[in-house]
Amino acid sequence: MTQSSKYFSIGRLAGTHGLKGDLVLKHALGEKNDFQGLKKIFIKAEEADCFPWFIEKARVKNNDETYLKLEGINSKEEAQRLVQKEVWVIEKDFKKHVGENSIISLLGFTLFEGKNELGVIEEVIEQPHQILCRTTIEDKEVYIPLHEETLIEIIQKNKTVSVKLPQGLLDIYLK
Repeated sequence: MTQSSKYFSIGRLAGTHGLKGDLVLKHALGEKNDFQGLKKIFIKAEEADCFPWFIEKARVKNNDETYLKLEGINSKEEAQRLVQKEVWVIEKDFKKHVGENSIISLLGFTLFEGKNELGVIEEVIEQPHQILCRTTIEDKEVYIPLHEETLIEIIQKNKTVSVKLPQGLLDIYLK
């Protein structure tokens, strides 16, 4: 999941449901979510800006999927055009709906190694045996692994993640 300056990626539209244009949103928010109070989501059109889609209704399917009915989408064929599109929300809505223990709740947190600030977490990538956090250091993309050997501490209150990196990891990216 990624963060841009204004929007947070929460997942993808995984498929359609039924014949009236309902969609299945596969999200990484960390808990069942019916998006109560959420009026709109954003979907990027190719590489352009995010465009708003207004939510008519939403209901929980399971822990990481929610059925969405969007305004203007009234058939399975119309809904199919949005399948596999990434879904974004604004920061205020992200904070309201993300579970505190969800891994994507780390978006926007600052990474530290010891007292050295590494950067802000811009993307969280879940892999089978570890999590990768993408940040930018010296104008270069750097991937920081989070697993039991590298993760020291997460402080929700301060929005910080402390790590102990393998020797030479940063050199791979910065040289």
